[in-house]
Amino acid sequence: MTLFANKQHQRILALWFPRLPAERVLRQRFGRSWRSRMPATQPPLLFSSRENNTQRVAALDERAAALGLRCGLGIAEARAMHTSVEVIEAEPEADRRLLEALADWCDRYTPLVALDGEDGLFLDITGCAHLFGGERALLDDLLARFFHQGFEVRAVLASTPGAAWAAARYGTDSVIEQGEEAGSIASLPLAALRLNAKICAGLESVGLRFAGAILDLPRAPLVRRFGKIVTLRIDQALGRVDEPISPRLAVPALIMERHFAEPIALMEDIETLVTALSRQLKSELERRGEGAQLLQLQLFRVDGAVARINVATSRPSRDPAVIRRLFHEKLSVCAPDLDAGFGFDLVRLAVMAAAPLEEEQVRLDAAGPDRDGDMTLFADKVRARLGERALTRPQMVESHIPERAARPVSLCAQHSSALHSSSARSAPPPGLAALATAARQRPIRLFDHPESIDITSAEVPEGPPSHFRWRRASYRVAAAEGPERIAPEWWRDGQSGTRDYFRVEDDSGRRYWLYRQGFYDDPEAAPRWFMHGVFA
Repeated sequence: MTLFANKQHQRILALWFPRLPAERVLRQRFGRSWRSRMPATQPPLLFSSRENNTQRVAALDERAAALGLRCGLGIAEARAMHTSVEVIEAEPEADRRLLEALADWCDRYTPLVALDGEDGLFLDITGCAHLFGGERALLDDLLARFFHQGFEVRAVLASTPGAAWAAARYGTDSVIEQGEEAGSIASLPLAALRLNAKICAGLESVGLRFAGAILDLPRAPLVRRFGKIVTLRIDQALGRVDEPISPRLAVPALIMERHFAEPIALMEDIETLVTALSRQLKSELERRGEGAQLLQLQLFRVDGAVARINVATSRPSRDPAVIRRLFHEKLSVCAPDLDAGFGFDLVRLAVMAAAPLEEEQVRLDAAGPDRDGDMTLFADKVRARLGERALTRPQMVESHIPERAARPVSLCAQHSSALHSSSARSAPPPGLAALATAARQRPIRLFDHPESIDITSAEVPEGPPSHFRWRRASYRVAAAEGPERIAPEWWRDGQSGTRDYFRVEDDSGRRYWLYRQGFYDDPEAAPRWFMHGVFA
């Protein structure tokens, strides 16, 4: 399917997880079905965090809330009220990771998923609800799946993030139709408009206790006394001002997926599905005149975990056989770490990056294979199996220091930069031409780090050495060229000294590239010699 969003009929689904820290701990202890497995002797849970040198309740479970405990209460006071409670130190990072995992799982409904604070999510399901039988069917499916995974969640669907957020936390509606935002939030408290406690207290002090009381008030007095944030929140909730959500993951250009009533777990079945889905992608890519350069296989597990497997191509491709071979290599590496659990009930193949691909006329006699294509496929298979850094190419860098003049980059880095940056297709900097000329005089093997050598004799003050010792062996210099002086890059490392490079040949015909750092007439420090590379 092709992803698009019609802003005129935008539909936002807000999710709120009021007991996320407690559910994280209980799921770890008793599994997804903790509600039925948790023993009756399990004490109520409190999560503490330090606030102004005082340990306070940061979160709590349902039973602790039923006892009258609340967030913000001191831990000592809570223990005095109910001695049976269990207190656990809050772990915001663990809660954040769980929320991100839930956001990944929600990708089964829409790729436009954004985090909302520490306990909520926004899903832009515009144009997606019909795939699940309508908005209410989508809501029912989502709530049922979360319940079976052990999560309590409030879900509200509206045309604006503000209205959906307000109803999810303070209201009772589950679906708010377009144009009904004002009526749905009118009876809710001021906090439903996402105003801070200080502003809410100020509004309540003048008798304005509900959101509906300020929706139609004159704006100038509100702004003058409480700031522009009040009117901004009102306009966002009512849809007068756009409030876009920022997806936490890149949105695919194309998606093909397959749902299963009975989950699958075998790698052979997954590879077969990759072929079937890539054939569906091929027709759409042909219609667009494009080829895929970055593909992602998304495997949605029954228990909510999501596995994402990426494969990059050196040049655009839409051949299903090529795509299957690349994923075969990748899956063969990932298989030991890919836990299928109870199986995958949704498999998705997404094109994350594409580029123009024109059809090429093949030779009528079909003489000889496509050597370039064979090498490209070989490189892609090696990178799929061994990683993106398994095959690299040198990239020139504008620097006079030899070890900085080139850097290894992945083969696919060229394509990704060309896709996302117009500067990648521009002419190289003029200084690189001089660097390329100098590179032809450099040794074939350049050491990553220059190695120290001992000079037994050298022409003073700036001549080449006549003898040197390197790697516990002595060498006699028969011929030498140089020096080639390279000054330090003072704007990067002003402490390094000037280098004088020499190309030398020993009495056995072996050639080396070495340099002297410093000068013999320097009274503060004696010069040092280094071996930086060897010629053929």
